[in-house]
Amino acid sequence: MKKQKGFSLIELLIVVAIILIIAAIAIPNLLRARISANESSAVGNLRTINTAEVAYQTAFPSVGYSTNLADLSGAGCPLLVPLSTSACLIDITLAAATAAPGKSGYHYTYLVAAGNGDYSNVATPDTPGSSGVKQFITDSSGVIHYKSGAAAALTDPAI
Repeated sequence: MKKQKGFSLIELLIVVAIILIIAAIAIPNLLRARISANESSAVGNLRTINTAEVAYQTAFPSVGYSTNLADLSGAGCPLLVPLSTSACLIDITLAAATAAPGKSGYHYTYLVAAGNGDYSNVATPDTPGSSGVKQFITDSSGVIHYKSGAAAALTDPAI
């Protein structure tokens, strides 16, 4: 009998089928892990913004809370003296993440409440179901609320 070199077609098809089965198992877990990481990042960013707002209000008591995320940031911060319009409290990437694509799969909507000087900040997934499932909201209380698959409100469960 002649010695065979290489693999037969059946052997190659079996190997390809095994690789496809492993990929079918691993890919959904990878996507869920990415969504979870994006949601954790969004919560961390909201906490950063809340902390920056407290520092901003302390540094500029006559102004109160900032009027937008850009006021909490600033270009060339290490060289600048902080101003109420360039406080150097958060990074430029986070301050600019106000529209999709945002930062780590989420974009942020910063709203100033009329009359009482309060603020609210909403983190919305860039691609719902793909970059994130939950929407988050927070205000000056520092409590972060969430809702899956719909717009979050300050009355929703807290993290």
